[in-house]
Amino acid sequence: MSGRKRLFILALLSPLLLLIIGSMVYLFLRHGRPAPQPGGEDGGRPEAAAAASPSRGEPGCLERKVIIRRGETLSDILSGYGFSGSEVESFKQSVSPVFNPARIVAGRELRLYIDPFLVVQRLEYDQDEESYLVVRRKADAFAAEVKRIPYVTRIAYVQGTIEDTPIGAFNKSGEGDVLAMNFAEVFAWDVDFYLDTRQGDTFRLIVEKRYLDDEFVSYGEILAAEYVNAGKLYQAYRFAYPDTGRSDYFDAAGGSLRKEFLKSPLKYGRITSRFTASRFHPTLKKFRAHYAVDYAAGVGTPVKATAAGTVILAGWNGRAGRMIKIRHKGGYVTMYLHLSRFADGLKANTNVAAGEVIGYVGSSGEASGPHLDYRIQHHGSYINPLGYRFKPAEPLRPEYLKDFLGKVEAARFIFDWPLLVIR
Repeated sequence: MSGRKRLFILALLSPLLLLIIGSMVYLFLRHGRPAPQPGGEDGGRPEAAAAASPSRGEPGCLERKVIIRRGETLSDILSGYGFSGSEVESFKQSVSPVFNPARIVAGRELRLYIDPFLVVQRLEYDQDEESYLVVRRKADAFAAEVKRIPYVTRIAYVQGTIEDTPIGAFNKSGEGDVLAMNFAEVFAWDVDFYLDTRQGDTFRLIVEKRYLDDEFVSYGEILAAEYVNAGKLYQAYRFAYPDTGRSDYFDAAGGSLRKEFLKSPLKYGRITSRFTASRFHPTLKKFRAHYAVDYAAGVGTPVKATAAGTVILAGWNGRAGRMIKIRHKGGYVTMYLHLSRFADGLKANTNVAAGEVIGYVGSSGEASGPHLDYRIQHHGSYINPLGYRFKPAEPLRPEYLKDFLGKVEAARFIFDWPLLVIR
């Protein structure tokens, strides 16, 4: 065979080979999830991320959707659709082994399937975003079961450039605010997405999207992500340990993205005052040390613990107003001042996780307006939260490095050939 003929055949086969390789990478990265359905990826409706309605239906019945009102019980609703007192009790007894009927949530939807004789033959209730309750009439009794919502998970490639805010950039890319915030969480140990972002920063990510009846429902896991901030590249690859199921994000070499402390206790908040030995106090009207970072944010903005630890104070503390103090390993203590309220159940001796919401921004105590005063002590001395270099967490376990690097290669292939792999 002549060289020219071989080149012609190779040119014909190259796109096919790329398509085959792309498909293999796609399935490898998805961990065996269902393959995507044909059709374009238009970003769906990100705002529709609430629990979805499976609408499995019931042959020969009319579907009636009911929104649960505040203070309304399941007994109230059933009685309004012709259930006798004994039927209501039978219904509740049948449901109780799989779901507590008293735990229906106001604002959620019930779907009733009513036959031509106006008898309810089936009821569905979305427990959460993952499962729904199904109750069927069986002669004079009822049969109840909990089913998984039959989502189809597809992988999407998203990219963009920050011109004003990260949320604005994601919106311009056709995505919702939720994805922008999830992306910020991935890099929260290295990047403060209010303080550190710059115009011209770029991002790329591979993310799961969940669909029901071809309609976008919610975002799943971010599988891989890149962020170029002021010319510096940050990378994140998700890996779930096969033996424990615990997942985390690592850089391309298997180093953990986690540090001892998050860079900020707020997802988004404008810094109005930095750590300094001399600052003019806005209410005391005199110069004094300010061993904290102040974040301006609206009342009610969630405040996160920047590291795992044990609460040693959650109460009123004079000029600090409502304050939380948390002890962490290594001799660190963090403080969160001027809160409007605490998270439900938070009190002294409560253990909290890094990133857990512990309270909400306010202006309690001696504060000129709504903001969070955030402080860190190390062995009793104040340190600058913005300038201190915290140690990274443990890297990827060595026995899983080969598997992890294979997934990094798969993600890199998608980054290089997104239109080929993701449809």
